Amino acid sequence: MKKYLLSIFLLSFCFLTAQEGFEKDIDAIEAKLIEWRRDFHEHPELSNREFKTAEKIAKHLKSLGLEVQTGVAHTGVVGILKGDLPGKVLALRADIDALPVTERTDIPFKSTVRTTFNDVETGVMHACGHDTHISILMGVAEIFSKHKDKIRGTIKFIFQPAEEGAPKGEEGGAELMVKEGVLKNPDVDAIFGLHISAGQDVGTINYKSGGIMAASQSFEITVKGKQSHGSRPWTSIDPIMASVKIIDGLQTIISRESELTKEGAVITIGKFTSGVRSNIIPEKATLVGTIRTLDYDMQAFINKRMKEMVPAIAKAYRAEATIEIAKGYPITYNDPDLTAQMLPSLQKAAGASNVNEIRAITGAEDFSFFQKEVPGLYFFLGGKPVDQEATSHHTPDFYIDESGMKLGVKAFIQLSIDYLNN
Repeated sequence: MKKYLLSIFLLSFCFLTAQEGFEKDIDAIEAKLIEWRRDFHEHPELSNREFKTAEKIAKHLKSLGLEVQTGVAHTGVVGILKGDLPGKVLALRADIDALPVTERTDIPFKSTVRTTFNDVETGVMHACGHDTHISILMGVAEIFSKHKDKIRGTIKFIFQPAEEGAPKGEEGGAELMVKEGVLKNPDVDAIFGLHISAGQDVGTINYKSGGIMAASQSFEITVKGKQSHGSRPWTSIDPIMASVKIIDGLQTIISRESELTKEGAVITIGKFTSGVRSNIIPEKATLVGTIRTLDYDMQAFINKRMKEMVPAIAKAYRAEATIEIAKGYPITYNDPDLTAQMLPSLQKAAGASNVNEIRAITGAEDFSFFQKEVPGLYFFLGGKPVDQEATSHHTPDFYIDESGMKLGVKAFIQLSIDYLNN
């Protein structure tokens, strides 16, 4: 019993003092965080095309004296910092890619970058906050580089490209990083990641043990009919009509066939393409969408029913249809033991009243590929100004309160020191 109480005391002492010597550095680096973030925001790059972003990250890490690897999973950057004391290996991860979204916010560092994505001209925007993730991890690396004497073990700083998904026909993201050995040499014992949230008050942290984010799969449906003049629909086999019925039918898999008291699930059509003008019934239609599931048995069931339903509904309207479902991202799963171990660290960083346990959400994250290999903890960082309405991620109006980044640095430092010292 005495040994047990002593262990509890020492662990508590560790949590109370982990940030001693770091507070001044955390306060001092906030201006740099904002400067870095605004630069990345103004110059966003899409998945697997983060060339300038990677150069800036690598240059910074090299200036800190870290061992730096570039070109990991195409454009990824890894920095390795070895503490002065022996110990475990911890990885910290930030994603670095932007989205094909045209920015509408009225800020001085607004993105005006343009590109062509999937044959559509569009803007490019950090509409999910990855610019803040990069800056937070760069700040953590800079602070830790000044305090190697306080680090027991090794920290890998993983700057990951293509979290939003590699371009069609390419590999990328966390899955490719794992395949290329990012968690090896030295072998990582645990990994931490965060995501800033435009819908969560600044100064707060949200977490969940177990599954926190859904598995994600993309799918594409091709419907083939018979083309005719729009004035003579009876001579056609209308792929648009068949597609509309397919969309309607797919939703019944969720509303009438899925056990939603077990876990949530979503089927969404995000793109519907067909036809060239008003008076031609086209020959073909294409539907592109996403499936979100929080249970692998439910995922298998939904996949099976979609493959059965799509050709059957098309046939009922004399059309033909095929469906392809991608493997996608696994469930983002926070290791329960690691989560319980590190909860006091999150509470120390943000204050216990500002750390909230939440229910799982149907967003998805390829951080899950890291968690399939080693225990991981992924949490949400508040980024909504307390006096403003929330904005949505992946939209032109996405907005983040930059003051929230400081807590991200603080949380990563607290987690890292506590994990490596425990």
